Amino acid sequence: MTARRVSVGEPLVLGVDLGTGSVKGVAATGDGAVVATATRTQRVSIPRPSHVEMDPREWWSATVAVLRDLAQASDPGVICGLCVSGLGPCLVLCDAQDRPTRPAILYGIDMRAEAEIIELTDRYGADRIRRRTGKALSSQAIGPKLLWVARHEPDVWSRSRRWHSAHSYILARLTGEYVLDHHTASQNDPLYDLTTNQWYEPWLEELTAGLDRPRLAWPGETVGRVTASAAAESGVPAGTPMCAGTVDAWAESVSAGVRAPGDLMLMYGSTMFFVQVARDAAPQHGLWKTAGVWPSSYTLAAGMSSSGLLADWVRDLTGGTTYDRLVREAAAVPAGADGLVLLPYFAGERTPIFDPKARGVIVGLTLRHRRGHLLRAAYEGIAYGVRQILDVFDATGEPPRRIVAVGGGTQGGLWTQIVTDVTGRPQIIPAQTIGASYGGALLAARAAELTTHFDWSTVARELTPDPAVHQTYEETFAGYRALYPLLRNEMHRLAALGERASTP
Repeated sequence: MTARRVSVGEPLVLGVDLGTGSVKGVAATGDGAVVATATRTQRVSIPRPSHVEMDPREWWSATVAVLRDLAQASDPGVICGLCVSGLGPCLVLCDAQDRPTRPAILYGIDMRAEAEIIELTDRYGADRIRRRTGKALSSQAIGPKLLWVARHEPDVWSRSRRWHSAHSYILARLTGEYVLDHHTASQNDPLYDLTTNQWYEPWLEELTAGLDRPRLAWPGETVGRVTASAAAESGVPAGTPMCAGTVDAWAESVSAGVRAPGDLMLMYGSTMFFVQVARDAAPQHGLWKTAGVWPSSYTLAAGMSSSGLLADWVRDLTGGTTYDRLVREAAAVPAGADGLVLLPYFAGERTPIFDPKARGVIVGLTLRHRRGHLLRAAYEGIAYGVRQILDVFDATGEPPRRIVAVGGGTQGGLWTQIVTDVTGRPQIIPAQTIGASYGGALLAARAAELTTHFDWSTVARELTPDPAVHQTYEETFAGYRALYPLLRNEMHRLAALGERASTP
């Protein structure tokens, strides 16, 4: 934890973000000055190859620990607002007292509901779903996962009365309010009608039978106040107002100043995520159209299933070194990784191929390749995937006009430069890289009327592509793009074998 004192009695706001690897928090003034930060680590659980889960109770314990640290580093008497964001959309089933009835099912990296996606697409019609929700059903959708639980875990379903995402579960624990923000609701496909910004009653009633529905609010709306019992656990004063909050990537887009049509946030994290402000609610093929952070706003989004997780995998697999040293070894490897190409589909893939049965591939290995080559190839494979997705954005008629890079992966420099060189596109790096928790703090500051600004961000530097390196990547990208169509059938066969081997 870091801390910096400001003027005595100066009003403060808190932002907290729940991620796959940690819960992070920030205390800030109304003009965005950071007073304190705090972090608690955590890990995901992968009980089966296509199942990715986390324990919501661990989110709660990590959140209250982070809030206690922030309260101790600042004056609790001047805390006047709080906002929580989190990974999502997640499915957190709870009983009527908001006690979880099973582990949380994570967003698009959990691909258990493949059969339900196909079934619901056939039942409701792909065109109807796209027109009403702004996108096709995919592993990102909550509706198929609700159906999966109802079918495969009927005892869990019978004990459940509410469904949350990660941040709305924490909101409920802190305030007792059962609320879901419009943006997250718009990713609870096919339950939300993007054309009306309301629940779509026919599909909602069918897929949430027996569950209460959350009321809807925009992410920056004040929806409740910290209860006395939650105050005793967290150190945040009872009565502190809370915003509805939203999914982490959209909170992070607030922190990065992504607000005008054509602004695109590229988030470097455990997975790679893209959020671009859109002009309207019209669906765009190959991307997710969603409600935005601000009332009557819309965004286009895309996501890869593995990115920073691959760097962790390489480090854990090779062992015996620090992450910083591994990055230095990768930086010493020339562009193209000496003929090594990696397909980053280690957890299936979302955009652009939407294939939960895709699998990771490493092509070109020789005895001269070392762990630095593996990390370089992983970064380059992710960058090739980014290039494919940016090409999809270009094809919509709403091409990105400004790319802002955020997230923990921007700190080292190598990964972001590789992406710039592969794509041939400049990237802006903000000065403040705390992330989604900082965006949440800005939402809380606006709700508390401490600021009228929509943006606290300033530019630290701009990355530009090296023309010679970009030309090298033009050649290797062609090989990358050819591999998936060639290997798709074999990937699916091996995926089926892996599922059978892991089934109890």
